[in-house]
Amino acid sequence: MKNKIDGHVHLENGPLNKEYVWEFVRSAQEKGITTLHILDHTHRFFEFRDMYKGVYESSPLQREWFEKKQVNSIKDYHKLIEEMKKENFPIEVKFGLEVCYCDKNEQFLKNILSQYPYDFLVGSVHSIDGFLYDMDAFSKELLWEKQDPTTIYKRYYDQIQSAIESDLFTQIGHPDVIKMYNYPPGYDLIETYEILAKCAKDHHVKMEDNTGAHYRYHHQDVGLNKEFRKILENEGVEIITASDAHYPEDVARDFDLLPK
Repeated sequence: MKNKIDGHVHLENGPLNKEYVWEFVRSAQEKGITTLHILDHTHRFFEFRDMYKGVYESSPLQREWFEKKQVNSIKDYHKLIEEMKKENFPIEVKFGLEVCYCDKNEQFLKNILSQYPYDFLVGSVHSIDGFLYDMDAFSKELLWEKQDPTTIYKRYYDQIQSAIESDLFTQIGHPDVIKMYNYPPGYDLIETYEILAKCAKDHHVKMEDNTGAHYRYHHQDVGLNKEFRKILENEGVEIITASDAHYPEDVARDFDLLPK
């Protein structure tokens, strides 16, 4: 059987225990996945609190969101990983972390990420100068309706490039998810895609073909924008399929709609 990967699934909405991990593994096996990458967001863990200061100080709405997310120590997660490494899985299962990247936190991240041997590390950009861009409850009010979309897009892709160049990550999470609400970028993104593709190739970083924006935000693209995907392929960048599943039932969701 050809290796079929789901490179990005979250434990975020459940407990850090064996039973919950097995729910994702069984779902993956049922859907023909042969390699599963399990992770969680850094915002779940107390040890990463300092790097979110710009987010929770930017708005009471964002502070409320953040405080609800802070529920565990990273030590709890590491303990779970060690326990799961002893399990006899029917498929290959790897454990990593999705890191909210911001260039000003790079030294902090270098120090803390070196403390544990993760199987993989996903670098993702989730905020623009302190404002979360993908929260249905408040992102349009706080960000999209106040700033020029062109500025938002350019800041996003500048941070994606910095994440690649940091050499902290094995893959980049949902690299064009900034399109999710269908705000027009206001400029041609082809040059940006070409720069990112060359950068990813030079730094040996995988780029996700992430279906989350399609099924969670109803964007017409299933995974990467077709031009971005073509440019990555032409440059020889490794592309990794990812569902961004936050629940076991969403593992490999819409993979059948991705280009063959």
